[in-house]
Amino acid sequence: MADAAATLTEPVAPDALDAEDAKIVTLARSARARTGAAHGAAVRDLDGRTYAACTVALPSLSLTALQAAVAAAVAAGAPGLEAAAVVGVADLANGFDDPGLAAVADVTAGATVLVAGPDASAVHRVASS
Repeated sequence: MADAAATLTEPVAPDALDAEDAKIVTLARSARARTGAAHGAAVRDLDGRTYAACTVALPSLSLTALQAAVAAAVAAGAPGLEAAAVVGVADLANGFDDPGLAAVADVTAGATVLVAGPDASAVHRVASS
């Protein structure tokens, strides 16, 4: 995904998502709000466990929220990822460009990725390539 931004589907309201997808959007939103970070993310593994994280910006370590959530899942021994969500992306008009997309694909190709703006009032899916 480093070459071009991922294409997004038309947005839907959060209440149009299934309950499990709505849950990870809520967890991502909560992680962002709790920390005041630029972005929050959450992933759901194949066993249904969830992991939430936020943007990490330290002098010695920088991770996008999605990279941090994937890292938390992998570190906990997740057998694979079913879905991921990122909240706080200000400009979605040109797609979604985040190195965390590659991390999700490294763990499970084809996992659902949801993306929302700062208020999470509309949720996009990253279109399958």
